Amino acid sequence: MDKRDRALLFRQRLGEAMTLGGETRAGLARRVGVDRSTISQLLAGEALRLPNAQVVAECAGALGVSGDWLLGLSDLPERASEALAASMQASEANRAPFDDQIFDWHREATGYKIRHVPATLPDILKTEALLRWEYAPHMGRTIEQAVGASRDRLEWMRQSLSDYEIAMPLFAVDSFVTATGYYRSLPDDIRAEQIAHMLALHDQLYPSLRIFLFDARRLWSGSMTIFGPLVGVIYLGQEYLAFRDRARVRQLTRGFDVLVREASVSARDWPGHLEQSVRDARRG
Repeated sequence: MDKRDRALLFRQRLGEAMTLGGETRAGLARRVGVDRSTISQLLAGEALRLPNAQVVAECAGALGVSGDWLLGLSDLPERASEALAASMQASEANRAPFDDQIFDWHREATGYKIRHVPATLPDILKTEALLRWEYAPHMGRTIEQAVGASRDRLEWMRQSLSDYEIAMPLFAVDSFVTATGYYRSLPDDIRAEQIAHMLALHDQLYPSLRIFLFDARRLWSGSMTIFGPLVGVIYLGQEYLAFRDRARVRQLTRGFDVLVREASVSARDWPGHLEQSVRDARRG
């Protein structure tokens, strides 16, 4: 962009920002500390010219936009701090089978592929008995209501137009099958029902639902969900950290795709791996 074109764009954007902000020429002149004639020249003078850096900065500050946007160096009118705040959101994470925020993200991403790395078995795969075992200790008598809401929402997800890819570490499945680690106190009947349920879900939903297992000794990932190209969410214990800028969402997506590409167990082979793990556990 040559100097004249940049000056013309500055004039257009300055006028646009003033109109949106309800600012007059006299009012902007007072806030910037220049004569009204200076603002008039910038907006309608015969000679197209760019003001000095000080005037650009003062105009941007007075109108609540970025100087880069006024000069055509950015397509985002927000100042850098405001753009960052809009692109990243931190919110409280409720430990429940399914909370409103997660469900809102799922609905927003209807029709897009949803990618998920869970901290335990993903809620979308769990039986009601497993949900009660996992969440009842801290939810008390409200667990019935939570499980009911979770059942309705998970059914909505299963019938939605979105494809789901889930990547889990091998050890998460092994510890579930062998009732070790996190699942060491899980009753045998709940575990057996859950295994049968996961195998049935694969038969019902594959290939819309695809589960991959990766070796955490070679690859590692924190818990996250990527809702199409719209939102990437990282789970930090008591909080969600959600990113909406496309570059960051693409970066998280590339990381997830590495887990899928390097998976030790493919989505097609997942049921066979689960059944073999069960047989190995019984022999052991």
